Amino acid sequence: MLRPSLPARTSARIIFFFAVVGVLALLTACQKQGETLADTRSADEAALKNLDAEWSKAAGAKDVEKTASYYSDDVLVLPPNMASIQGKQGARAMWQGMFSVPGFGGGWKVSKVEVARSGDLAYLTGTYELSETDPSGKPSTDKGKYLEVWKKQPDGNWKCVIDMFNSDLPSMAAPENKPTR
Repeated sequence: MLRPSLPARTSARIIFFFAVVGVLALLTACQKQGETLADTRSADEAALKNLDAEWSKAAGAKDVEKTASYYSDDVLVLPPNMASIQGKQGARAMWQGMFSVPGFGGGWKVSKVEVARSGDLAYLTGTYELSETDPSGKPSTDKGKYLEVWKKQPDGNWKCVIDMFNSDLPSMAAPENKPTR
């Protein structure tokens, strides 16, 4: 059985029509995406500053569950002078260990928040100050800086996916082994 065919001119018009509709749909989608993301970046920056301040307060209060709640399940924590920690449970254990140190206290303050144009990633930098009491009872303070990478979750909430911090204090140098004669 033969199918009736459309004249070549009609086929070309149909193809042209769908090509124009496709291009217009693509341009409209791109324009709306750009407008939406541009409108939320400053709100996201403010939300992240607030989240980071709340997180610092939770750590200062030694609330391990609330402190760990700011991390994603697959977080990567890069603490100083330690192996990296993968996952929220490992991060929770790190904080629990820090909170158990006598005299532990302190917090951090964000100095810069940058949200990606895509609206789904951001980084925060800032400074921290932590205090503790050493085994001899002497108080000590550590000051340093941090970098956090945050990712917007499917539910619209932000979670920290990478947390790195390091001290501004000089490292403790190992005693030199001098050759003896």
